[in-house]
Amino acid sequence: MKKHKGLKLGILAMLLLCGICWMYAADFYHADDVAVAAMSSAADVTVEQKGNPLAFIPENAETGLIFYPGGKVEYTAYAPLMRALADNGVLGVLVRMPLNLAVLDVNAAKGIPEQYPKIKHWYIGGHSLGGSMAASHAAKNASAYDGLVLLASYSTADLSTSGLSVISIYGSEDGVLNMEKYAEYRYNLPAAFEEYIIEGGCHAGFGSYGPQDGDGVPTMTGEEQIAETVRLLTAFFNTTKE
Repeated sequence: MKKHKGLKLGILAMLLLCGICWMYAADFYHADDVAVAAMSSAADVTVEQKGNPLAFIPENAETGLIFYPGGKVEYTAYAPLMRALADNGVLGVLVRMPLNLAVLDVNAAKGIPEQYPKIKHWYIGGHSLGGSMAASHAAKNASAYDGLVLLASYSTADLSTSGLSVISIYGSEDGVLNMEKYAEYRYNLPAAFEEYIIEGGCHAGFGSYGPQDGDGVPTMTGEEQIAETVRLLTAFFNTTKE
């Protein structure tokens, strides 16, 4: 009898755990209509899905960016950012993460560059948690990349002697980024890393998924924040290619 009772309790505990995991997985920020619209191909940009990655492929691109999404944010929410980069000649590859958490697949970028042999210069980066996980991957695979892109993020891995070029961008109204941690871990970046603060930008403004809990109030539109981000990134790519 005790054996059967223990078995029932074990099954109930497993069902409860599965229910909690399902509820957690179902609670995430969804890509909005603007993001969905950005996933359509055009005459000069092909949008292509090869299994997991979603690629925005401009004609004659030589530079590529592999991008990890923010924590609990649908990866397609960054389609407007990738599309804008593609419009400026940069191949953008969005990576879908398990349960929308990059920490569950830090090395998701592996194998992607080989799919696009015409790209001569590869960068990796991400937003928030995605940026931190991209940095962790880059720390162990520095020779595969020209640089790292951190959007409202920081690196807990030591990249100070990695040889990577690094750009860090965040919004002045960001209410989510932990600035104490940002300051603590900035010494993990190369001494010559580039840092930019987008005046009026917020945490969620790098994607297209609506307001984020705890974020500040932006004084610019999401489209304006993405446009400024693209301007900074394209200049960074143009000056740091090896």
